[in-house]
Amino acid sequence: MITNSDPLSPTASSIRIVLHPSDFSEASLVAFAHALKAALISKSKLVLIHVSDEDETSGTEFPAVRETLERWKLLPPSSPRSAVTELGIDVAKVIGHGSDPVKGVLGYIEQYGADLIVLATHHHGLDWLHKSISEPVARKSREMTLFVPTGSGGFVSLTDGSVSLRNVLIPIAATPPPQPAIVAAVRLIQQLKCESGKFTLLHAGENGSEPAVVTPEVPGWTWHKMTKQGNVIEVILEAARQADADLILMSTDGRNGFLDALRGSHSERVLRHAPCPLLAIPESSHAARCS
Repeated sequence: MITNSDPLSPTASSIRIVLHPSDFSEASLVAFAHALKAALISKSKLVLIHVSDEDETSGTEFPAVRETLERWKLLPPSSPRSAVTELGIDVAKVIGHGSDPVKGVLGYIEQYGADLIVLATHHHGLDWLHKSISEPVARKSREMTLFVPTGSGGFVSLTDGSVSLRNVLIPIAATPPPQPAIVAAVRLIQQLKCESGKFTLLHAGENGSEPAVVTPEVPGWTWHKMTKQGNVIEVILEAARQADADLILMSTDGRNGFLDALRGSHSERVLRHAPCPLLAIPESSHAARCS
């Protein structure tokens, strides 16, 4: 059971900076809603960044934070800019110039840091993951990353900020260690105040080969364990569809940063066809170290 004195409790948030790279698309707006909600619950700084080689000098195309908060009924209509900070968050909008958006985002992370990165992805190709990035910069980006697939809608409503998170799928294996993903899942649903739901621990492999894990007691939530044989990716995607998963949460080894850790890995291949958002928890991230 997680108590208030536990370092893993919602009162001990390790998220100080939420970074959302935006291309000003509709898909990015859905991801923005998740980034804004994350900043609100963690009382952290929200950084919206756009990198382009075009001559852009203002952030007027960025999602409107104040208007969104007003629509979510967290601020009254026509609130002043100062009202946003009164909610406990700070907002920065950054325009970067360059032909490689990934390099630009990683450069920002190298200089200023980030604890959670929220990205929109496309099923036809993960452009963010296939850019060539320098190894020294990538090593400095081993942080949690939430990927929100185009068309999924996600679990945070852009319209009113409501959360619909009732089914969380956690694929587990001996490596990387699965406990950080379990810890992150529990912390997330507690912070989002999700009153009831189901965690599903999925192991793709032989019966009896499941790694040992600790499943904390969470009021209103149940734990289910499942073992299936077959191709790992197909097993995960099938389980996500059968469970009507709202979120897939996976540990990654994080050897070369949050992007390189996913390139060619199970996580990236799941992303290509995932019916819902995926939260990647690198083993070397703060969330993993807390476990």
